[in-house]
Amino acid sequence: MADSRRVVIVGGGPAGLTAAYALMKAGVAAVVLEKEVQVGGNARTLERDGFLFDIGGHRFFTKIPEVRRIWQEVLDDRFLRVRRLSRILYRGRFFHYPLKPLQVLWRMGFFESGWVALSYARKKLFPMPEDGTLESWMSNRFGRRLFLMFFKTYTEKVWGRKCTEIRSDWAAQRIKSLTLGGALRNALVPGRDRPRSLIEEFDYPERGPGMLWERMAARLRHGGQEVRLEQDVVRVRRDGSRVQAVVARHGGREEEHRGTHFIASMPLQELVLALDPPAPPEIQDHARALKYRDFITVAVMIRRAQVFPDNWIYVHTPDVNVARIQNYKNWSAAMVPDAAQTCLGMEYFCNEGDGLWSLPDASLEELARREVATLGFARRDEITGTTVLRQRKAYPVYDWEYREHVGRLRAYLEGIENLQMIGRNGLHKYNNQDHAMLTALLAARNVLGERLDVWAVNTENEYQEITTT
Repeated sequence: MADSRRVVIVGGGPAGLTAAYALMKAGVAAVVLEKEVQVGGNARTLERDGFLFDIGGHRFFTKIPEVRRIWQEVLDDRFLRVRRLSRILYRGRFFHYPLKPLQVLWRMGFFESGWVALSYARKKLFPMPEDGTLESWMSNRFGRRLFLMFFKTYTEKVWGRKCTEIRSDWAAQRIKSLTLGGALRNALVPGRDRPRSLIEEFDYPERGPGMLWERMAARLRHGGQEVRLEQDVVRVRRDGSRVQAVVARHGGREEEHRGTHFIASMPLQELVLALDPPAPPEIQDHARALKYRDFITVAVMIRRAQVFPDNWIYVHTPDVNVARIQNYKNWSAAMVPDAAQTCLGMEYFCNEGDGLWSLPDASLEELARREVATLGFARRDEITGTTVLRQRKAYPVYDWEYREHVGRLRAYLEGIENLQMIGRNGLHKYNNQDHAMLTALLAARNVLGERLDVWAVNTENEYQEITTT
């Protein structure tokens, strides 16, 4: 490329690849360094014996025109339109999610639903003091009884900490308030024509989200950009207020990648600790204090055409470890090799190094097989295979101190003039896939001379739902 700028991008997920794509269109050379053996980050799709499975589920919906144009350019007509169905499994019964208040009241029975309604009314009249915790935020908006039934157990299973130890920032960003009055109005006016929300339907690549990112990587290579895999960045070399190069470990040796500009979606914690010369001790302390939640998927292949109709299920049953179950076939029929089989993704939230994370693959596979049978989704003799995937730092944790730590790290990194952080982990923000892409587009425009605030990107209100993850 004729432009003299060269951008080194750390991370080959949605954010990193999008930055390289935007720079390619502008005629600026870039190299993408991805730690894993394939691109896509948390949105990659894996395959085993003809079964495809994701790391969690990745819906494609957006209100950002630039992002939608990129999806269409890369995949054209290879998107499916999927009707969303997700439910909570609670005490052996299913409840639609987002919650349908009248269904909840009906299915819980007269006594329990009375407690729910009274609890909701009480919190509306006499709310708890807002102390900034997830527990007070949810209790005031849903009522104490509904919070205990549908939020507390599952949320604590996902995050591995009490709701009093999680900031309400996460809930305010992700969750709408429950409106019993609105539900009654909708129920009393049947057949009223209502527009579908982004939550009710979504697009999905025919062969999973990884299909999009693999296709984008191919386009980048064809357009002259470099996409290098198995590149584990271990040092970020700088001279004063400018980064000069990043050093990545590949195949047992270190490789240096020099550039004029640097964009990183690697975890904020890891980048700060990789600076060379090192950041001041107090800045390193702030980086080490950031918390993440790790994630295990056990894909379970089942010799059965239908298991349940949902795209995914939230499991509130305390007797099992699994928190959420994906049914990949209900995202796209192409995710299984033939219509007579199903693949479930048993999802376990944990911390790297804890008991669950440290279990050998064979033990995790046995755990998933046992819990599939315990929940009644398949007999053990119908399970034909299992495979395990561990994902480090899948979710940034909004604990009580995270805001201070991120603020101090941001202020420090803004003193490095040719380095930008992007994406969910780069900014330590629990944003959606399309918002991660938007941070990348803004960072690319900054390389081209604009002065845009990448940190200001956040999930919009239209994306919220009554949900738990």
